[in-house]
Amino acid sequence: MSSESGDLREGAVLPAESRLTALLRRAVNVREEEVRALLWSFAYFFCLLCGYYILRPLREEMGVAGGVRNLQWLFTGTFAAMLLAVPLFGGVVARFPRRRVVPLVYRFFILNILVFYFLLTFDGGRVYVARAFFIWVSVFNLFVVSVFWSFMADLFSNEQGKRLFGFIAAGGTAGAVLGPSITILLAAPLGPVNLLLISALLLEGAVFCIHRLLRISGGRSDDPDNPGREEAVGGSIFAGAIRVLQSPYLLGICLYIFLYTATSTFLYFQQAHIVRGAFDDPAQRVQVFSLMNLLVNVLTLTTQLFLTGRLMTRFGVAAALAFLPVVAALAFTGLAAAPVLPVLIAAQVFRRASNFAISRPAREVLFTVVGREEKYKSKNFIDTVVYRGGDAVTGWLYAGLGAAGLGLSGIAALTVPIAAAWAGLAVLLGKKQEKLSKENIG
Repeated sequence: MSSESGDLREGAVLPAESRLTALLRRAVNVREEEVRALLWSFAYFFCLLCGYYILRPLREEMGVAGGVRNLQWLFTGTFAAMLLAVPLFGGVVARFPRRRVVPLVYRFFILNILVFYFLLTFDGGRVYVARAFFIWVSVFNLFVVSVFWSFMADLFSNEQGKRLFGFIAAGGTAGAVLGPSITILLAAPLGPVNLLLISALLLEGAVFCIHRLLRISGGRSDDPDNPGREEAVGGSIFAGAIRVLQSPYLLGICLYIFLYTATSTFLYFQQAHIVRGAFDDPAQRVQVFSLMNLLVNVLTLTTQLFLTGRLMTRFGVAAALAFLPVVAALAFTGLAAAPVLPVLIAAQVFRRASNFAISRPAREVLFTVVGREEKYKSKNFIDTVVYRGGDAVTGWLYAGLGAAGLGLSGIAALTVPIAAAWAGLAVLLGKKQEKLSKENIG
């Protein structure tokens, strides 16, 4: 694991390669001393995304129930919530060490889930609660996943990230396969609201995995007179944003994220319009959303388990980052020609699978070459404020293009050159990451 974190990496006397390691090596290039951390990280992400994907179809339906014409307001509300949440998170990171911050974040969201469970049990003001739930899930998703990958970038080195992050991401995908399946099977007999309790239980499972990883890695020693002591990151609550503005590398990541959110938001709005036109029954819409999630995650899981690490090691971070923009350009070309449900499903499945299986692990490797404050504060700022800010801006842009008379095909065609520019940025960003990695080694 990364030398900056002071974690397991060298010096341990290990027995001959175990059967488990030999089995894992068929899918991922893992070393004996990395196996325990790899498997607990896999389980951590499994619990996290399984819980989220139970909530996601509920969020999609509540977005439709709140009114498709109000989506840009919901995206704006999410951005406003991020502006409030990120400084609070920065304050927590500045004050408390990693071993307390990471579990605290998840316990806070477990409490939130229980509050929504009781609110959604009552029918009064359901539309407003549905809109609040949509915003909350949008915040929850980015925060818990951002903290997860910050933790991973802190535990593993750049070289390890290239080899292992694809397999670790597969843990999340496995959870994301099970999550929609639970929703499909239990939404009717249990009722959608009761699924929130299952999600909360899975999040508590993620906290258990965090404690196991902290025990394996040990605390970082910042004090030579107290080698077992792990210090807080320190700095101001706004340090994450300040460091982004001071770093061309981090600004490049911001632009990459913004272009990703722009294309994602455009496709999300097209999804809402096409699915609303295809189905009148809310239950059918929830099932379609769940089916799409299931297809995405099965394809993603297969790629992550057997290909991602090898592809990233062989072709580099730049190629992995550029893969998604190329797929997005092809997807919007298809929608420009035929904005119908089968094309939408294909576009969403291949675009999201490309993101989760290849480009997202590569994006997280970008943060293995920066300091701890950037890993937690700047990364969280980028993953939340920049991400949801992009959602809000492009949500209103989409609404403006529609008001100007552009239909689904016209907006899709307009997005193709944006995706092409995004691919060019990906290549430049990947090359910069490789340069920083060599400088850190030197």
